[in-house]
Order: sequence, then C-alpha cells, then structure tokens
Amino acid sequence: MAAAAPSRRWRRGRARARAEAAGLRGEARSRAGMAELPGGGARLPELLATGWRLWEEVDAGTEPSSGAPAVQEKVRQGLGALRQAAAMVAELELFSENEELEEVASADLRYLAVPALLGALTLRQVDASRRREHLEAARAHFCRFLQLCRAYGLSAAPPPAHTAGPGAEEEEEKEKEAGSTGARGPTAQRSLLAMAAGRQAKIERYKQKKELENRLASLRTFVDSGQADEDQMREFYLLQIQKWVNISFEEIESIDHEMVILRNRDAAKQSSAPPHGTSQQVRAPLKPFILTRDVVQSKVFGAGYPSLPTMTVNDWYDQRRREEAMHGQSAPQKPSADTADEELQKQQQEKKEEEDDEEALKKARDWDDWKDTHPRGYGNRQNMG
Repeated sequence: MAAAAPSRRWRRGRARARAEAAGLRGEARSRAGMAELPGGGARLPELLATGWRLWEEVDAGTEPSSGAPAVQEKVRQGLGALRQAAAMVAELELFSENEELEEVASADLRYLAVPALLGALTLRQVDASRRREHLEAARAHFCRFLQLCRAYGLSAAPPPAHTAGPGAEEEEEKEKEAGSTGARGPTAQRSLLAMAAGRQAKIERYKQKKELENRLASLRTFVDSGQADEDQMREFYLLQIQKWVNISFEEIESIDHEMVILRNRDAAKQSSAPPHGTSQQVRAPLKPFILTRDVVQSKVFGAGYPSLPTMTVNDWYDQRRREEAMHGQSAPQKPSADTADEELQKQQQEKKEEEDDEEALKKARDWDDWKDTHPRGYGNRQNMG
C-alpha cells in the first residue's frame, strides 16, 4: 500500500504536467489558427463560422425547394469556406490520432466538426448526374470525422463498413439465399447480430439526442453572450461534436440505402438495354394490301352509299320549297263531307219548320221536352262514362 500511493501521486503529477504542456501547445495552435491565409484571405475562425452559418441556413429550409438557386448558392459558398478551413486545419496539424483529448485546446475542439459539416453540405447538392459521386464524397467526410472522434474517445463505435462496394451484390445474394432456404449459417447469424447492434445503437442515439439538445440550448446563451468560461466553452464544443457524431451515423446509413437504390437502378437499365455490338435488323415497312374478295364485292354491291352527291343542301331546300308551294296552289281548301251534310240537314230542318210541317214541329217539341227532363250528364253514373 505504501508503494501504491507514490505510484498514484507520480501518475497524477505526470497527467498534470501533460495537461500544462497541452495547454501551451493549444495556445500556440490557436494563435496559428488565427493567422490569415496567404494572400490576405479569411482566417480559420471566420471560415468555420461562415460555413457553420450557411449550413444552419440551408438546414432551416426557408426556401420552398432544396434545388432553388439561392439554396444551391449557399451550399456552394459553404463548401468553399469549409474546404479552405479543412486545408488550414491539415496544414496547422491541429489534430492527431496519437494524442489524447485533454491535449487539445478548448478553442480548437470546434474544428473537429469541419469534416462533418463538409459531408452534410455535400449531400445538399442536387446535381442528379453526379449524385453517386456526391454520396461517396459525403460518406468519406463523415467516416473521416468519426474515425478522428474515435481516436479521441468521443465515439465508441467505428465508422460503418461500406455496404455499396463491389462485393455488396454477392453479399446480398448470399443473404437472400440464406433467408429463403432457412439456413442459419455464420453469415446469417452475423447479419442478425449486426442488425440488433444497429438497432440498439439507434435507441441510444435517440436517447442522447434530447439530452444533447437541452444541454446545448442552456450553454449557447452563455457562449453567444461571451459570459462562458473555458470549462463551459469546452463542454459546449464537446456536446456539439457528440451531436455531429450521431448525425454522421444516421447520414451514413441513409447514404448506404441510397447507394443500393442507385446500384439497382443502374443494373435495371443495363439489363433492359440491348447487348453491346448487336443491333436489331431493320425491316422494310409493310405495304398495304387489299383482299380480292373485297374488290369483287365492291364492284357488285357498290360502296353502299352514293359516291358523289346529286345536289347541294341549298338545292334540296329550294326544291322542297317549290313542291310545297305547288301543292298549296293545286289543292284549295274544301269543306269536309261531314260538315256539308250537317249544314244541309240544318237547312232542311229550318225549311220544314218555316213551312209548318207538323211532323217536324212535333219532333222538335219532343226533343225540347226530352232535354228538359233529361239534363246534361243524365244516366252517367258517378261520372264513369
């Protein structure tokens, strides 16, 4: 026990000395980061601030479409600023996989997110002809960021393996065959374990997401107002890095799915296209032909309608009008036979009454008496006819 205490004190003193040395190196690096680019260009903090601001504006989605010219202009400017920042970070050698996180100055931690920002803005490019190229570049940026974070102990999981490589199709075919035959070989077991691990990682990232957002919101007020001390600034930058770690895993998974879709689309196009070097024989167009039976039948029965009109519509209308006029002149109005007989009977009846014909008078009186005793409608039972 006596020997263990000096050993612990020695390790504690060595860690303190290493932290002091890291602080001196961090200050030197920060001063180097504040230096301007050759030719009087922007400084590293300004480049990072510009790229971060443009990313937040693009991510906010104020424009109706991500392909709008204003959005793409912001993407182009953000990528330009972040590429310059990445070049300066590499030139100044701010980060190394051989050092500890405590050796990195608090002011330099924010530059860890440069590759992640580059990947996020690269995905926002909408050139369909270069979509696969953009996906590959964005995935490389995210993997570089995750690899650096893992070296500093900010991420426990390694970057996901590339699932859209040349051997991806064979692996998918093997997995499909294993699933269809119900085999439980080592490949199927590894696939199931990988799926379970990925699901558990998603759950953990989702739980951390809310905590990170709440903590970042509380620290942002101090950082923006300039009241944050070095510990708060360091915690704020580390939380931002952790947030981008979760975003990088999600984006890589989305990129892999899209790469599979693009690969299947290209394969479908190649299968539908004709083989290379073969061309379809050009056939002469078919000439129209007429059956002999139809020709003979048309000669016998005709076309079924007059081939040429015999008169125009105006001629037909004039002809009809003349026929109606001639019919009206040749057929004067004549009283009908029934009307003539009735008038003749009335005249004879009046003539008999004037000559005091007893029989006619008696018949007229009887008719009048009958009409008096038989009113109109007599005998019609309940108007039933």
